[in-house]
Amino acid sequence: MSKYQFLVEVLPQYLPEQSSPEDGQYVFAYTITISNTGEVAAQLISRTWNVNDSNGLTEKVKGLGVVGQQPLLKPGQSFEYTSGTRLRTPTGTMHGSFFCVAEDGEKFDADIPMFVLDALSEPGVNGSRTLH
Repeated sequence: MSKYQFLVEVLPQYLPEQSSPEDGQYVFAYTITISNTGEVAAQLISRTWNVNDSNGLTEKVKGLGVVGQQPLLKPGQSFEYTSGTRLRTPTGTMHGSFFCVAEDGEKFDADIPMFVLDALSEPGVNGSRTLH
């Protein structure tokens, strides 16, 4: 086990009721669960996302915390939040990282590996994926 480690799980969901495909607007929600699987308490300080649509357009999103919070997670604790994004195409991907600072001052990044946003799949197909 690493001394400094967050596990990130993602559950993406297409929101057809908020989307307007005829106008090129596809809205997705994603629920993120961040778990401190390390040995030291650490705080999530900021996030960086790369949002990619199927036309090759990439939008980089940076900001402090997540949903207005900068959670401090002790070993074994988790934090869950839901946020969203819009695409101009029915499919795309997201990936990124969380910048974290451990209680002892050590800085580290928690990677969020790529996950798929897909308005064309059947409901329930975009199930929970564990991403490290």
